[in-house]
Amino acid sequence: MKKEVKGKYKFGMVINLDKCTGCGTCVVACSAENNVSVGPDESDKERFLSWMQLYRINNGKPFPKTEYSYFPRPCMHCDHHTPCVFVCPPTATDVDTETGIVSQIYTRCIGCRYCQAACPYDARYFNWWDPVFPKGTERHLSPEVSPRMRGVVEKCTFCHHRYMRAKTKAYAEGRRNFEEHEYITACSEACPAQAITFGDLNNPKHKVSQLAKSPHAFRLLERLGTEPKVYYISSKEWVRLAADNYLPHEKKMGKST
Repeated sequence: MKKEVKGKYKFGMVINLDKCTGCGTCVVACSAENNVSVGPDESDKERFLSWMQLYRINNGKPFPKTEYSYFPRPCMHCDHHTPCVFVCPPTATDVDTETGIVSQIYTRCIGCRYCQAACPYDARYFNWWDPVFPKGTERHLSPEVSPRMRGVVEKCTFCHHRYMRAKTKAYAEGRRNFEEHEYITACSEACPAQAITFGDLNNPKHKVSQLAKSPHAFRLLERLGTEPKVYYISSKEWVRLAADNYLPHEKKMGKST
């Protein structure tokens, strides 16, 4: 049997939902870091752009037993049979064998949106408009990230340009590897509640690798077998069950509903 070839890194994320306050700082940080443009009508939720989405879910119980939880959702960077990669005709998206990051090459994208339809996490966005930046906001644009043109699909890249920056810095200093803190995503850096942890899942010394082994850790729609590199932590059973889309009448839910 052919052995599976594993990359040097396996970058991933752990989001502690018990800490998340739903402030939306991660959403703003992601947009600012990656030059996500402002749409002509931001109220049009079918055509807006936001690589990091923030959802609010509840346990479905009436007051006073009602409970809420906030769900930040970046791209899951699936590790097994990645749906978007398998359906892309021009190979505009692929899994980087060195990092495990699911890439997006905008100059290859033909705008067919097959990847958008295939993604079970709704983590891909079609760019309906040419990028627009209101007067003054162009001053915050990052020179490390290219603005996307109209007619292509875009998504979270785990701030890949930060990885390249850390890698270049390490090489310049004569190091073969970089430290854990040298490459983190904008959302994890900005989170005021420190609910988002980023790092190398292959490295047992990294905090993200340790958190992913928590008994309360889970992933979205694990039944699909895509093996996302984004993990969540919650001490609430109803949150963990909701993440795998269990319905109230299903046996596993039992009396927890």
